[in-house]
Amino acid sequence: MDRHAWDKRYSGSELLWTSEPSRCLVAEASELTPGRALDLACGEGRNAVWLAERGWRVTGVDFSPVGLDKAAALARSRGVDADWVAADLLDWEPARAAFGLVIVFYLQLPASERSTIVGRAAAAVAAGGTFLLVGHDSANIERGYGGPQIPAVLYTAHDIVGDLGGSGLDIEKAERVERPVPTPDGVRIALDALVRASRPA
Repeated sequence: MDRHAWDKRYSGSELLWTSEPSRCLVAEASELTPGRALDLACGEGRNAVWLAERGWRVTGVDFSPVGLDKAAALARSRGVDADWVAADLLDWEPARAAFGLVIVFYLQLPASERSTIVGRAAAAVAAGGTFLLVGHDSANIERGYGGPQIPAVLYTAHDIVGDLGGSGLDIEKAERVERPVPTPDGVRIALDALVRASRPA
């Protein structure tokens, strides 16, 4: 989907997604010492706002201005600030070695585009910092619930580890994880790819 399609999806008065942070972010980042954080493809800002509430100085980047407007409104409603950048991640490059935490959540792109963005995200991780990516796993189409139904934009944790080759990051986790999804018919299970890596201090 292009920027205009996402602008349309975000155009309603309500949040398209929940205002609550990703359970993976909470599990993986709660114990990290706050510093500068970068949220790539931040959408409506739920993860960026959660980080800001915990003392992180957050920059959220997304190509949808409509999504970013909702992110800024969510931040205001929670009494926190963040820097919001409207940019296509294929054109925008973050400062190198500048962030103690870089997150990429549910950015679903073909492999060649994804690897470019993941490489730039990895380069933005400062010494002692953490890289965290979560996305819809390739197995989700047949074995999980929801998510994109286009195989070309899905991936595994192993694929992301390949994207990180030569980045200098140490892989801490690379696994398929289950995500419970409440539905009118009960809880269903989505399958996500999770990769956590760090740059040596």
